[in-house]
Amino acid sequence: MTQTAHSPTRPGKQMLSEQVYAHLRDAIMRGDYSPGAPLKPQELAREQGVSLAVVREALVRVVGEGLADRLPNRGFAVPSFSDRRWQEIAEARRTIEPVVLRMSIERGDVDWEARVRAAHHRLVRTPAYVPEEGEYYTGTWAEAHRVFHRTLLEGCGNRALLETFDRLWTASELARRWSAHRNPDRDGAEEHRRLEEAVLARDADTAAAVLVQHLTLTAAALTDDAGQAT
Repeated sequence: MTQTAHSPTRPGKQMLSEQVYAHLRDAIMRGDYSPGAPLKPQELAREQGVSLAVVREALVRVVGEGLADRLPNRGFAVPSFSDRRWQEIAEARRTIEPVVLRMSIERGDVDWEARVRAAHHRLVRTPAYVPEEGEYYTGTWAEAHRVFHRTLLEGCGNRALLETFDRLWTASELARRWSAHRNPDRDGAEEHRRLEEAVLARDADTAAAVLVQHLTLTAAALTDDAGQAT
C-alpha cells in the first residue's frame, strides 16, 4: 500500500520540475533576468505555485547548464556579463574552431558544401528579432545560427571535435545573447556572409581569420569597457 501511494508522486514532481526549469531557462534566455540578478527560490516557488524542493531541482539544472550560479550562503543568481568564464570559453573556441574549420575545408565534399550553403540561406532568411519574444534574438534564429556554425565544421569528419564544439556552443549561448544586445550595431550578417564565402572558396586562411574575428567581437562586447562605450 505504501509503495502504491508514493509511486505517482515522483513522476509528478519530475514533471513540475521540468516545467519550472523550462520556464526559468526561457526567462533567462529572453532577458527577463538581468546579468547578476538573484534567483530567489521562495519567490519562484510562489510565482509558479510549486514547492521549494521542485524549484531547487530546476535551479540545479539551470546551474548545470551555466545559466545560473550557486553562490555560497547567498543562493542562486544569473551570471554576470563580465564573468571571466565567457572570455575563457571564447578563448577555447578561438583555439579549437579555426583548426577544425581548416580540416573541414580540406576534407569536406560537395554534399558538405551544399549543406553549408543551405544552412547559411536558412540563417539569412530567419528573422533574428520578434517583438513578442523580448529584446534578445529568437530561439528559431538561435537554432539556425547554431546549425550554420556547426555545418561549417562538419566536413572535418571528427565526431570528438564536433562534440567539443557542441559543448562550448551550449556553454556560450547566454553570452552570445548578451553580446548581441550590448552591441546592436554589429553587422553579424555580413560576418556570416564573409565566412560562408571564404569556406566555399576553400580559402582556409581567410575563413579561419574571419572566424577568429567573429568570435573575438562576441567576447569583446562583454567587457566592462564595451559596456561603458554603448
